Amino acid sequence: MSTPDTPATDRPGTPDGSPPLKRALGPKLLILFVVGDILGTGIYATTGDVAGKVGGALWLPFAIGFAVALLTAASYVELVGKYPKAAGAALYTQKAFQVPFLTFVVAFMVMCSGLSSASAAARAFSGDYLGEFTDAVPPTLIAILFILALAAINLRGVSESVKANVVLTLVEVSGLAVILAIGAYAVLSGDGEPSRLTQIETGGTGYALLTGVLGATALGFFAFVGFEDSVNMAEETKDPARNFPRAIFIGVAVTGTIYILVALVSSLLVDSRTLADSSGPLLEVVKAGGVDFPPKLFALIALFAVTNSALINLMMASRLCYGMANERILPPAMGKVLAGRRTPWVGIVFVSVLAIGLVSTGEIEGLGDTTSFLLLCVFGVVNIAVLVLRRDRVEHRHFRTPTALPVLGALTSLLLASPLADRGPDVYVRAGILLLIGIGLWALNKAVMTAREKSGASAGRRDGRN
Repeated sequence: MSTPDTPATDRPGTPDGSPPLKRALGPKLLILFVVGDILGTGIYATTGDVAGKVGGALWLPFAIGFAVALLTAASYVELVGKYPKAAGAALYTQKAFQVPFLTFVVAFMVMCSGLSSASAAARAFSGDYLGEFTDAVPPTLIAILFILALAAINLRGVSESVKANVVLTLVEVSGLAVILAIGAYAVLSGDGEPSRLTQIETGGTGYALLTGVLGATALGFFAFVGFEDSVNMAEETKDPARNFPRAIFIGVAVTGTIYILVALVSSLLVDSRTLADSSGPLLEVVKAGGVDFPPKLFALIALFAVTNSALINLMMASRLCYGMANERILPPAMGKVLAGRRTPWVGIVFVSVLAIGLVSTGEIEGLGDTTSFLLLCVFGVVNIAVLVLRRDRVEHRHFRTPTALPVLGALTSLLLASPLADRGPDVYVRAGILLLIGIGLWALNKAVMTAREKSGASAGRRDGRN
């Protein structure tokens, strides 16, 4: 059995003989990777949409989302330590339930969530933040060119992609630090409107209040997605059973704290209607903060932030294709690795083409809410899977989460995915169409595999007669 420090050339390759992925991520890079994976489009672009759903108490949905994210993160930490392979939720579903159709649906939903997230980031890139510099180029064209550029970085290799992630993560953190500094200055100067922080404006009371808060939380949860993507880097991480628990918990804790503080500052300085009407809500905070910080500089930082989100989501989707191909959920060709760069080039090309198609299907809010809905459904399955897999023992040591956490994680995830969370019908339509596409691909793949098995059996019978 190979160890985490075994050279890549000494570890077994993929089933078709391609070389294995390179273990390039140590603990520090992994933490930055997780933080960078979570930070980005969600907080920079959807803060205003969340404010439009809940009002001045903007921090509340992010606080609830933080708690839900921690519950599910604990389940992922246990499972990635137990099964350190690249397929993530698909692998856990298959091991727990042994139902190939369910496994494919979960894997396809995860992949589509990454693509819808990357598409939301591409849309955010071409929106109000870029509008600070130019509006001469059609947004859809910008979004397509944006996806193609990130695909080229992804093809260069995981080291190049992760190093780019580190730089972009530091830039996007600096942008959020600017927001927090502006908030601290406003508090010390007596500016802002603290009374807004307790205003919940969902258009009603009782049931309407509940669904409004749940809807805002479900949309705000888009800001927390990303930690689940990092488990797909398990085969490119050194000693994953040891490094993943710290990386994921630190990543979720750091980003959750930042999000709640940014939400407080945003609501303190800008009314919810102004935030809701902007696709660059944090830019409104900068302009209203009373600090002489150049709006164009902040817009540039925001562009780097959404770039980071899109880059990581495209990376994860391509690694998921690679993992599914190795598990024979997708055709083996999807697992082909570029010999020189040792990156899953077929998967990268495939997900990039799909992302280009998605950038024209919706705006930031719809794509972000679609991402949240798909992942909340997956999280419900994963939280149940971790309980089912307690009966499966492995030889190596790994993190084990308290049983109550995956139970609560499953309940809260499914609640936020339910119709009780007030979301637009376009989200369900888009998710339904994607699921139908997935079912069609699963049926096609199964038909091909069955035909090959029959062909092989026929050839074996002929050889027996001869």
